[in-house]
Amino acid sequence: MAAASPVTFDDVRDAAARLKGIAHRTPVLTSRTLDALVGAEVFIKCENFQRIGAFKIRGAYNAAAQLSPEQLAKGIAAYSSGNHAQATALAARELGTSAVILMPEDAPRSKMQATAGYGAEIVTYDRYTQDRTALGEALAEDRGLALIPPYDHPHVIAGQGTAALELLEDTGELDALVVPVGGGGLIAGSATTAKALHPGIRMIGVEPEAGDDTKRSLESGERVKIPVPRTIADGQAISTPGEITFDINRRLVDAVTLVSDEEIVQAMRFAFERLKIVLEPSGATGLAALLSGRVENLPRRIGVIASGGNIDTERFTALISG
Repeated sequence: MAAASPVTFDDVRDAAARLKGIAHRTPVLTSRTLDALVGAEVFIKCENFQRIGAFKIRGAYNAAAQLSPEQLAKGIAAYSSGNHAQATALAARELGTSAVILMPEDAPRSKMQATAGYGAEIVTYDRYTQDRTALGEALAEDRGLALIPPYDHPHVIAGQGTAALELLEDTGELDALVVPVGGGGLIAGSATTAKALHPGIRMIGVEPEAGDDTKRSLESGERVKIPVPRTIADGQAISTPGEITFDINRRLVDAVTLVSDEEIVQAMRFAFERLKIVLEPSGATGLAALLSGRVENLPRRIGVIASGGNIDTERFTALISG
């Protein structure tokens, strides 16, 4: 008998109720130009318009809101390259508690400033020589804080799944859903939701070429660890999938495709010039996969989650004009 999933569709629906009035119901964008280029009907879930500029507030708040009053009184901790950091800081502020966030010292300046702006204390580390999970766990234990990891937590995954729930409520049945993959929380929550509503939907993950840990792991049947990838998609610079996310994704994800940094930049440029939206590199990988023809056996109706738009003006300009 198969083991029960750590995250169910009921968990996602409960998260949606919990997030009402906290997370934005972000718009779904369509473009005839994009449809013609891709050769399919494409629906973009614009999480770049979400609070903190990315989907992460969904999972962070859903997890933090389920902590006991005693735990909340002590404060919460997280580790993140940026978007989960901001989300946890905002969740703490909404819930009247404090947050301490472990961030890589080379995290984008705009993400550090935003995290501090929400009132969090920031502690830095070297992502290429130090283990953020071990550091984060030690930090939380030393200070008596509740740790909310960026993806490998059932409540975080369920919260992320609400983005796909909203998308499918707005579009109706889709043939495929294309989702950026970092640690795997967004696609795990999305797949849990989408497969429950439409069992025949194809779940397609997208990773940067340098950060193909999930693709390798799914192909080998076990979690694979790679060196911390050097890619412009900082939100996807992960060395290995989470335990919980991998358990879900190996059952529900149909394929993972890869995109180059140049294809990501081209997608960012297209989104800005033709769709009139700003996407950060990690937020553009799903769109990049479609524009570059990386999705095989292209179905007729496709959803894609544009997961975030947190990028400062200088970096955005440098990338798209390079």
